[in-house]
Amino acid sequence: MFRSLKISQKRLIFPLYWIFIHKSAQKETGGTCSQPYVTIFSLYTVRFHIHFYIETLFMAYSEMTLSVSESLKKYSVSVIGASGYSGAELTRILLRHPAVELQELYAFSQSGKQASELYPSLSCNKVYRTYNGELESDIYFLALPHGEALALVPALLKAGKTVIDLSGDFRLKNPLEHEEFYKQPKSPEAVMTYGMPELFRSEIMKSTAISNPGCYATSIILGMAPLFLGNRASIKVSELNCTSVSGISGAGRSSKTELSFSEMSENVRAYKVGVHQHTPEIMQALGTSAISPSFDFTFTPMIGSLVRGIYSILNVRLESPVDAESLKTLYREFYRNAPFTRVRDTMTEVQHVAHTNFCDIHIALASKSGSLVIVTAIDNLLKGAAGQAVQNMNIMLGIEESTGLLF
Repeated sequence: MFRSLKISQKRLIFPLYWIFIHKSAQKETGGTCSQPYVTIFSLYTVRFHIHFYIETLFMAYSEMTLSVSESLKKYSVSVIGASGYSGAELTRILLRHPAVELQELYAFSQSGKQASELYPSLSCNKVYRTYNGELESDIYFLALPHGEALALVPALLKAGKTVIDLSGDFRLKNPLEHEEFYKQPKSPEAVMTYGMPELFRSEIMKSTAISNPGCYATSIILGMAPLFLGNRASIKVSELNCTSVSGISGAGRSSKTELSFSEMSENVRAYKVGVHQHTPEIMQALGTSAISPSFDFTFTPMIGSLVRGIYSILNVRLESPVDAESLKTLYREFYRNAPFTRVRDTMTEVQHVAHTNFCDIHIALASKSGSLVIVTAIDNLLKGAAGQAVQNMNIMLGIEESTGLLF
């Protein structure tokens, strides 16, 4: 056991031996300190201990410095698809993250431009490059349009890289559902660990390949998970109707006419009602499927005249009523170890979570007839994309989950 101790620990223990000798000497001489032998011995041991402990402190400091330097090892990281809104948010977070060093920014359409040209607020002089299969970084984030990551991820994984994909390419386990909602085929093997920390933290910790959740899906799943995955077997959902309003940035950095200021100012528009690609992702996370659902489900996504944020109204029908206080207790217990999910007593708003990685949840109504109204709010570019991706990276690296995300 003594051999397993560090040198400084041994040296701190060793002087106890001298104290033992001193006491023994006192006993041999009748317990008096007036005798010359004991007096000289005491002066010697005091001088020895002072010198000994000063030297030991220097050794302990050296060991501590070595330990800190080892713990601050930085991982190299690159972003493929860095010029979009989610890619820009990833760049911003990773530039100041203490555990990583941002190596490369890849962007196909913006290749050759500096990041600060597109996003002056980044103050980043790195130049976007075209990705040609480079494998120099330890970690790769992919923030590409749906379908493009399918061709790139296999080579990254084969090379032993850590991968976090923000597209929908690897979220769905059922390839039939993927083809129906994304209108693209994929193989059954194209599945990675679903990266929602509040639900799958232990799986994320053991994984090297993460499929980051979608923005709408995050706001709805976190609002509903305690009802489906909590420890209250008596709670059964018979119907769920979701209406979610997203900021314009959720549509990406495109120049479509219908997303222009003159079209969207003071306007709200529903789209992809009942057929949005996040529908099967939501159902899968809640333990059922879009093809064969265990409850009635309707999802109406909307785009509103705000830049960022998602505001979801979840109208729920329970088979048996549950009072509001019991629900609040259930939700708080379910998310007790979730640093970025907050159960609010008052109505949440988009501005409460904008530019943060938080998801706020408010139980607005729990009627005696079994009707619930749950309201959630997230920032679509952070908790709905880049922030959650970095949160997943932190868990994978075994560092504090909130590192680099409390701004």
